Amino acid sequence: MSAFLRSVSRVTARPSARAFSSTPSNRFARITIVGNLGATPELKATSTGRDIIRYSVASSTGSGDNQTTSWFNVVSFAEGRFRDYLLGLPKGTMVLVEGDVSTGSFNAEDGSKKPFFNIAQKSIEILRRPQQHEEGHEGN
Repeated sequence: MSAFLRSVSRVTARPSARAFSSTPSNRFARITIVGNLGATPELKATSTGRDIIRYSVASSTGSGDNQTTSWFNVVSFAEGRFRDYLLGLPKGTMVLVEGDVSTGSFNAEDGSKKPFFNIAQKSIEILRRPQQHEEGHEGN
């Protein structure tokens, strides 16, 4: 066997650690959602006084009678011009949202434990804005 083939066989035989990912592990689960904004995003203040943007995204699967819609509540900590841009998005805008997911439970007023599922937006991409109907335009 030639020296070249021996060196190639040695290189390809080495197992690789974490070949499935080149990024460090994260303590959060990551989610990607494609869907439509359920309403115009709203600015809310937390109990600590920090401003957050809350919005919901509706994502549908299936067709006809088999169509189901899942709703996702998302929070964003965007600031400055991006915050203003996000707050200006109208209901029905198709978005792609990537975010970190956290789950847990809280004690409801009736004493029962209620689960929660939070999504903290990391990025958002506008895929399509809703069509605007021209005012005063009548179809013939």
